[in-house]
Amino acid sequence: MVNSSELKRGIFIELDGVIYEVIDYSRHKPGKGPTSIKTKLRNVKLDTTIDKTFDAGVELKEPEISVKDIQYLYKDGENYVFMDTSSYEQISFKKSQLGDNIKFLKEGINVYSLIHKGEPLGIKFPTTVDLKVVETTPGVKGDTVSGGSKPATLETGLVVNVPFFINVGDIVRIDTRTGEYLERV
Repeated sequence: MVNSSELKRGIFIELDGVIYEVIDYSRHKPGKGPTSIKTKLRNVKLDTTIDKTFDAGVELKEPEISVKDIQYLYKDGENYVFMDTSSYEQISFKKSQLGDNIKFLKEGINVYSLIHKGEPLGIKFPTTVDLKVVETTPGVKGDTVSGGSKPATLETGLVVNVPFFINVGDIVRIDTRTGEYLERV
């Protein structure tokens, strides 16, 4: 069980037999009355989102989810193929099971498979991934001091804002929770 006051991004809850992932949440404390928790939940099987409000202090069922280390191998049509790093068994996920995480996938990356009652639900990324810059405007001498940013396309197709000194071929570290540039590697 998890208390509704402890909800945060990435937590899984079970409502009416359906497993949801908390995508976003906010606390609302009116001048009078109890605090409420407004959430945006993603149905992990159907990849649909709903908005749900809970009173603070409500106990919610937390599904039993196990985690396995897996490695991304390749895309096969509509399926994304991964390999269990301990048993070498291949696991396929549909695009709908992966959600927005596709923008961080590159061949050979290690991620975590979330499994509920023997059935894979989706994947969870480490907090950061390192990706190569494939397209951006060239840096100009003196830009390193200005503190501005420019868009850069990474090897997975993800576009992020990076400092002016980043060039094509640089490896950058991206926060998978926010999709933002952290540092050059």
